[in-house]
Amino acid sequence: MSRSGATLTLLLIGGYRSLVDAAQVELAARGYEDVRPVHDFAIRAIASGADNASELGRRLAVSKQAAAKTIGILEKRGYIVREVDPVDARRKRLCVTAHGFNMLREAEEIFDELRNTWARQIGIAQIEEIEKHLAKLVGTDPLRLDTSGWLAQDLGE
Repeated sequence: MSRSGATLTLLLIGGYRSLVDAAQVELAARGYEDVRPVHDFAIRAIASGADNASELGRRLAVSKQAAAKTIGILEKRGYIVREVDPVDARRKRLCVTAHGFNMLREAEEIFDELRNTWARQIGIAQIEEIEKHLAKLVGTDPLRLDTSGWLAQDLGE
């Protein structure tokens, strides 16, 4: 295998896709067949304070209209609700439902299982080393909520 920046990039994207695709299949098997990767990012953003379409759009690096469409889908599927803001009754804010939090917990469990599968294949020390190096290269924040936005844009979705 040639060593180039492009190869590294493709390996990183391949690793991401491998984990996300496997997680999506397992989530579907556990009853969450309507969840897509962007939904996970959106629900996490809402849980961490993105309580309206504008803020969700900023966090996902998508337009307000795209965020509103995602909100509509998540609301229809019962992952989020709009509630009256306790500070300003004229305003509705987005909140994650118990169903949404249950899905996030299942997803976390699945990703832990996938990590363990990789660790059995190459060794736990190697997985920890990869994680240590990636954290050093990209930062210690394990989740950039705008990832789904730029990835979808780059992939032409």
